[in-house]
This record gives sequence, C-alpha cells and structure tokens, in this order.
Amino acid sequence: MTDTTSNTPDGLAGNVLFYDQPEPLSVDNHGTLGVDPVDHPYAFVAKSHVVPLTVTEFAPAALSYPVIFVGDARLPVAVMGLRPTENLFVEPTGEFRAEAYIPAYVRRYPFVFANDEAQKRMILCIDRAAPFVKEGGAAPLFVDGKPSPYTEQAMEFCNNFEQERMRTDAFVALLKELDLLVVREAVFTPRNPDGTAGEPQKLAEYFAVSEEKLKELPIEKLAELRDNGALGQIYAHLVSLLGWDRLIAMTFQRAAKMPTAANA
Repeated sequence: MTDTTSNTPDGLAGNVLFYDQPEPLSVDNHGTLGVDPVDHPYAFVAKSHVVPLTVTEFAPAALSYPVIFVGDARLPVAVMGLRPTENLFVEPTGEFRAEAYIPAYVRRYPFVFANDEAQKRMILCIDRAAPFVKEGGAAPLFVDGKPSPYTEQAMEFCNNFEQERMRTDAFVALLKELDLLVVREAVFTPRNPDGTAGEPQKLAEYFAVSEEKLKELPIEKLAELRDNGALGQIYAHLVSLLGWDRLIAMTFQRAAKMPTAANA
C-alpha cells in the first residue's frame, strides 16, 4: 500500500542517498509548499560517484557508465566517477552531460517512498531540505487540501520505481542463486615517460557476472534466462564494464582543466 499521510508515523526505516531531511508528505505540514524550477537541478548528485540502478535501466545506463554490483546486498549501481566525492557526469551548471543517462533514482528526487513498519505500508516522503522545495513554490504540493497533479505524478513515478526495485531484487537473487557473481577489479596501468608500462593501480573492487560461470550454465537455464529477459540485462552489464577506460580518460580531462579554471 502506498499513500500520502496526514500524520507522522513511527518506524520509518532506512537512510537514503541524497535525502537529508525526508518527511512523510502531509497537508498539515506541507500544505503551503511547492517546488520551484532551479538553475542547477542535479547539483545534489555532484558529490556522489555511484548511483543505484534498477535492472531495466542496465541497457541505457551501459552506454554511459560501468554498471557493477556492490556490498553484501550486491546492489547494482552506475559508476560516475573514480573518486568518492566526484561525479564526472554532472557539470558545474548542475546539469548532467547531454549524452549521459539519468537514473530513475535521481529523477524521482525530492520524493521517495519509505517503509512505515508500524502500519506495514509505504508512505510518500519529500526531502524538506531540498533547496527548490519552498513556501508558495511554483508547482504546489497540495491544492484545496488534496495532492496536486504534480504530487500525484510524483507518487505514480515513485510507485513505478518501487515495482522496478522489486524486479531488481529478484534479478539479484537469481544471480546469487546461480552463483554468477564474482569479485573483479578495475585497474589502471599508467605509462612511464619512456613509454613503458608503469605500476598497475587498483581503482575499484566490485562484483560482476562471471562470463565463465555463465557459459557453464546448462542450456535449459540459459534459455530460461533468455526468455525472462535476464540474459539481455546480464550482457548489458558485461558490455558496460568497458566504460572504466572512459572514466579514466574523463578523470584526466577534468584534472587538466582544473589549473585553467583556477586561473580564469
């Protein structure tokens, strides 16, 4: 069950990336608020080098980023930078690079569903700390005491996101069941001034699907993965891993521009 609420429930669980002050959306507490257009809409992503993905986003995200699995939960994420506080795809203007895919996790902000463990339901929340959530904002959250069309649209988007998140959980559970995930490393080998290879440097350690284990699956299981769409998502993930070289090149490009920017 999903809903807005007029009371603040106990038992809201979880800390969510990007959300500093999530509050259950209510007409009592947010009835006069709205959302204004902003000049830097994605500035809040600029300090994060990874963003969670749902499984149906693997293919479009693979065109821009390495798609990897991290942590005990094997959470799929898009890698957007090599340093923890640097996102190479968010411009100083607060816009994503024109060619980059913008994950749904980012597009749903400042709204998010949270678990109300006491009442066993999902509640629509809003990040009250978002700078574009203001008194009398251009797009009101409520009209005549009811959720506005803008809020209804946000609720639908978040509800769809939750459905995709559950599909993603099932996809990851399948990879675990088939024991397809292995530890991999992203490594950069610099060149010495004389052109010889330097000492390799580990950039990241993560989980990825093993192509060897995938090939060893029975034909029947491969056919099942093909028919349910999982095989296509797996290959999108594998192809995306070529994107580490792009991240390395972008890191050098940004570093080269920094002295110029500092002297401008």
